Amino acid sequence: MQKILIANRGEIALRIIRTCHEMGIETIAIYSEADKEMPYVKAATKAVCVGESPVNKSYLQSDKILEIAKSEKVDAIHPGYGFLSENAAFANKVINEGIIFIGPKPETIELMGDKIVSRQTMEKAGVPVVPGSGDGLKTIEDAMSLAESIGYPVMLKASGGGGGIGMVLCETEQALVNSYESTKSRAMAYFGSNEVFIEKYIADSRHVEVQVFGDHTGNIVHLFERDCSIQRRHQKVIEESPSPFLSEKVRQKMFETAVKAALAVEYSNAGTIEFIVDENENFYFLEMNTRLQVEHPVTEMIAGLDLVKWQILVAQGEKLPLSQSEIISSGTAIEFRLYAEDPVRFLPSPGKITTLKWSQKEGVRIDSGYEEGGTVTPFYDPMIAKCIFYGQTRKETLMAAENFFKEIKIEGIKTNAPLFLNVLANDDFQNGAYTTNFLTKKLVK
Repeated sequence: MQKILIANRGEIALRIIRTCHEMGIETIAIYSEADKEMPYVKAATKAVCVGESPVNKSYLQSDKILEIAKSEKVDAIHPGYGFLSENAAFANKVINEGIIFIGPKPETIELMGDKIVSRQTMEKAGVPVVPGSGDGLKTIEDAMSLAESIGYPVMLKASGGGGGIGMVLCETEQALVNSYESTKSRAMAYFGSNEVFIEKYIADSRHVEVQVFGDHTGNIVHLFERDCSIQRRHQKVIEESPSPFLSEKVRQKMFETAVKAALAVEYSNAGTIEFIVDENENFYFLEMNTRLQVEHPVTEMIAGLDLVKWQILVAQGEKLPLSQSEIISSGTAIEFRLYAEDPVRFLPSPGKITTLKWSQKEGVRIDSGYEEGGTVTPFYDPMIAKCIFYGQTRKETLMAAENFFKEIKIEGIKTNAPLFLNVLANDDFQNGAYTTNFLTKKLVK
């Protein structure tokens, strides 16, 4: 590959550009009118305006993006995460134009994008799934009957959902009845399908995922796990590896199960198998993300690898660079997603960043999308940067994170940096004894 178009923005676009340039590959960035002064636009070999500020007039304009790709004669398109990254129709269009799509096969994206079908696929492959719907729910009566049989509380979910959207916790039948139609409407608005299903809600759970990678020859490896249990509104905020909760026996079993799941769909390129884990370490398939994850730097730090480089190599037909036995995990890495948002209510805080100062010492990696003087607009996800810390021990890593957030200076907008200091000061977090409801139960009143 000599030229790649990056169909994304912000920190992930900048992250991909960095690896491309290290590999001697030219980059074409696309940007909306709101993003014309962003750092990634300046860093690319060339940047082209894709449209107006709203996402449906810019980063979701698949035909316009393809036009740019063809006019720039690119060899491949990297979708990053979000936007069109898990859009099978877009991946198909790219391939039909003779351009390489840096990701899994479109049919795999489509299969795993439907949460009901993916559950069925995993069940057939012998992968444990959370008790729940075998098919989409047709009526509220079906939903009530199933919920009663598996027991409350339950999670009502959109089949095409992701990122915490289209998920509602229903603790009683009345809550289920009240949420049913609104969840279907929300699912239709966001995902173009109003199909919903029910899963048993597992209280005091952990959210643990396994990074997998496959090539076109059928080789599939895992690159260890990430514990993503610190969440707000069902969205991840802090991720770490290794998980401080899992026993070694269950960890290895989870790796084997993740590889089995990837083999079941003949997976290629980067992907993630997500599991929900109960307090007794029983784990169940949650979903498969057919793309690079936001939290991939955690894996890169413990494995000493560049996953974007692996993506590019596999996309151009090469075998995986390493076998399973050659992939080694060392030390501990933790990622904090730094958002422009109110640290208590988690509401976005757009505006101009008048001051942005942080210390990048050894063991500290910042994947930033913004610079001082830049503006966080209300059009997109308000993540400013991913702050990743690495140390030989978890204690050492936590100390580096605490020092970093004590010294950070950001003015002009609110951020969730104060939240991170509260998390880091909490004894349960320090001891690795936290679950997905940690923020709700421990810190947010």
